[in-house]
Amino acid sequence: MPELPEAETIVRGIRPVVTGRRVRALEIVHADVIRGTPARLRRAVEGRRITGVRRRAKNVLLQLDDGAVVWINLGMTGALLPLPRPGSSRPARTRYGGDATHPALIFRLDGGFDLVLDDSRRFGTVQALGPEASAARSAAFGPEPLSDDFTAVGLWRALRASRAPVRSWLLDQRKIAGVGNIYAVEALYRAGIHPARRAHTIRRLEAEALHRSLREVLAAAVRAGGTTIRDYRDAEGRRGEFVRQLRVYDREESPCARCSTPIRRLVFGNRSAFLCPICQPRRARSRRSPSR
Repeated sequence: MPELPEAETIVRGIRPVVTGRRVRALEIVHADVIRGTPARLRRAVEGRRITGVRRRAKNVLLQLDDGAVVWINLGMTGALLPLPRPGSSRPARTRYGGDATHPALIFRLDGGFDLVLDDSRRFGTVQALGPEASAARSAAFGPEPLSDDFTAVGLWRALRASRAPVRSWLLDQRKIAGVGNIYAVEALYRAGIHPARRAHTIRRLEAEALHRSLREVLAAAVRAGGTTIRDYRDAEGRRGEFVRQLRVYDREESPCARCSTPIRRLVFGNRSAFLCPICQPRRARSRRSPSR
C-alpha cells in the first residue's frame, strides 16, 4: 500500500501537470471507488478548477477553486496518472495503451489531459469534501513526521501513554500520519528497537533515535521516489527505487548489514515485521543509547 513517500512522490509528479486546469468532465468507469454517490462527486468536481495538489498522511488531495477538496486514497494498487487524452473513443481499459490498464475514474481536464485513477484491485477511495469537512478529516490524523510539529520529545511523551507494540503504534494514523509497515520496520531497525516492544517502555534516548530514523528513512524514500515491492508506480509510471535501500523489510534470512545475523520475520497484529534479533533485542538495552 502506498505510504507517505509514495503519496508525496505522486503529488510532486502530478502537481505541475494538473494545477490550474479545469475539470471538464468526470468519467466514472467503476463507481465502487467513490465514497458518497457518483452524482455528488460529479457535482463537486465538474467545471471546477484545480488550484493545488498536496498530501495529507497517505492521501493525495486535489484542491478546487471553490474550497472543496477531493481526497484520493490509492489503496493497495492505485496510481494517479496524468496522461495525454487519446484521440480515439476506445473503451477505457484499452484507451491509454499500457499506461493505464485498469482505469476506475478519469478526470477530463482542459488542455487535452486526463488524470486517471488506475486501480486493478479497486481498494482505493475518492471523496469530495467541503472546506470544513476536509479540515475535520485532516485534524483526525496525527502530525506529519517530516514537519516541524513532529518532535522527539512529543514522540516520547506519546509513546509513554500507550502499551501497544511500538510497530503497531507507529501504524496508527491518529498517532503519526503516513507511516506504514515498510517505513516503521525500517526506522525501528535503524533505531535498534524491537518492533514488538511495548510503546511505554521506549526510553527517551531511544525515542530520540526513533524520531531521527523515521525522518531519515522517510526523507530518503521520498528522494528515491518511494518503494516498489510489487505494484506501486509514480505519476510517470516509474518504480520506486528505495527498495534498494531496504535493510530488513522483506529480507527474511538475509544477513543483517551490521552484524550478519539472519533477519527474522515476526507476525503480530496480522502484519509481518522484520528485525535483527541481535541489533534489536526484545528488552531495552542497558546502555544509554540504542545502537545505530
